[in-house]
Amino acid sequence: MKITAVRVTPIAFRDPPLLNAAGIHEPYALRSIIEVEAGHAAGPRLVGLGESYGDAPVLAALSAIAPALVGLSIHDLNGLEQIIACELGKMPPAQAGAELAPGSQPSRLLPNCLSAFEVALLDLQAQAAGVPLHDVLGGAVRRQVPFSAYLFFKYARHIEPEEAPDAWGEAVTPEQIVAQARRMIDLHGFSSIKLKAGTLPPAVEIASIEALSKAFPGMPLRIDPNGVWSMETAVDAARKLGPLIEYYEDPVAGQDGMAQLHRETGLPLATNMIVVSFAGLREAVAKNSVQIVLSDHHYWGGLRASQHLAVMCDTFGLGLSMHSNSHLGISLMAMAHLAAATPNLSYACDTHYPWVEEADEVVEGGKVPILGGCVSVGDEPGLGLRLDPERLARAHATFNRIAIRTRDDLGQMRKYDPTFSGARPRY
Repeated sequence: MKITAVRVTPIAFRDPPLLNAAGIHEPYALRSIIEVEAGHAAGPRLVGLGESYGDAPVLAALSAIAPALVGLSIHDLNGLEQIIACELGKMPPAQAGAELAPGSQPSRLLPNCLSAFEVALLDLQAQAAGVPLHDVLGGAVRRQVPFSAYLFFKYARHIEPEEAPDAWGEAVTPEQIVAQARRMIDLHGFSSIKLKAGTLPPAVEIASIEALSKAFPGMPLRIDPNGVWSMETAVDAARKLGPLIEYYEDPVAGQDGMAQLHRETGLPLATNMIVVSFAGLREAVAKNSVQIVLSDHHYWGGLRASQHLAVMCDTFGLGLSMHSNSHLGISLMAMAHLAAATPNLSYACDTHYPWVEEADEVVEGGKVPILGGCVSVGDEPGLGLRLDPERLARAHATFNRIAIRTRDDLGQMRKYDPTFSGARPRY
């Protein structure tokens, strides 16, 4: 079965004013929706779906690659990588910007583009075979994929006067974080909690974990300062948080800093920042800087590469979970099928999905349900999703209406605080 057409549609959807180490989320998140159409000359057409970043450099690359894929077999994933490398080689080098996620960094452009199209081709392969995607990935070892409540410090509304107040309200105190957790758990039944840190003074963030521990006794907790704490701050926080957290995510920057912190505290350290390639994994194993890797198929090069990562983590005795960025249902279901077929998934996965508003989802039926803290994978062919043309058109119209073209949390924060520098370490 050959590819007959490829469509890349840039979209935007509303994003709350979530605080993070780089600044604050802008009012809209950018994504790209990939449709790969394939079929035999006399047979029906199938459409495979993918989802990726929507920043201008990524969109330019995806759009340049798309026409070159016509005529490729949906099973030729090696050919897919060769075409992507060839087309990227014709483009001027991407310029470094205010990237947050490794997937949007220029050095990750090839694996990012590979992932975007590989998911769509694997979706097609599974549809053509009449089986769910997790069967193509080796078969489900679990049908219920656990996710974690992902909490953020946040403002009550965006600074832009035209933006409506945020439905989740303000969360800048431990009490407000506990209230946010209760609401998210009531809605989705999560049984573990992650707190995005590195945004407010460490004392507030530590007190928030302590408050969560009291409010939800025995529930696994995690904290992620995104590498902006100094060694002194991270060690001090470890003394207070060690008994309360299941792992400590990227408290300090760099392989050497993480290795030192682990030697000094003995706490299991997780990362999605310093291990984003197999070369980084090799260094982490040598230095014992990381005990849990947070994979992300968007910047590791797709679902198969993420399975290779899982095997390497199992080989070296490392824990495994999944990182998340702002995303919609196609990415969520790709994560869920991958997690379903990954035996050594050690921890519940991250997801921003609860922050997405129902009206902004682009797949038929609206948002993918998260029930009992889990996303279910069934027996529908492929990802089990179809695009809703009206929803997609609305999200594309939103993209065309707004001025945002590249994510810039630092620039957005400077609208609130012109002195904000994004310096690391900050505390």
